[in-house]
Amino acid sequence: HVQLVESGGGSVQAGGSLRLPCSTSGFPFTDYCLGWFRQAPGKEREGVAGIYIGGTGTSYADSVKGRFTISQDNAKNTVYLQMDSLKTEDTAMYYCAAGSPYGGDWNKAYAYNYWGQGTQVTVS
Repeated sequence: HVQLVESGGGSVQAGGSLRLPCSTSGFPFTDYCLGWFRQAPGKEREGVAGIYIGGTGTSYADSVKGRFTISQDNAKNTVYLQMDSLKTEDTAMYYCAAGSPYGGDWNKAYAYNYWGQGTQVTVS
């Protein structure tokens, strides 16, 4: 069955870095777009970064552009989110997702079929 498992979350000081791996199984990894979303208390889930099928391109929310990097390792069926220069406003639960969004919909949660359970990131 399909599984997406995030890890790597934790508490970090502002300006620090974290790397979030998302290990996947149960679906053809290279046939799907992969995304990272986050949700802070009282806020809607927002798309943070997306990587297109086969890693052919990436997109980022303006709020993280230049600080976050999404990548994938096809041999390990794993997608990563490298987060640098973290800010307090990056505090949220982070989720990875797999789906088939149209180009402009990479940051739309409804476009993704499979989701992980999330990992908490707290920046102070």
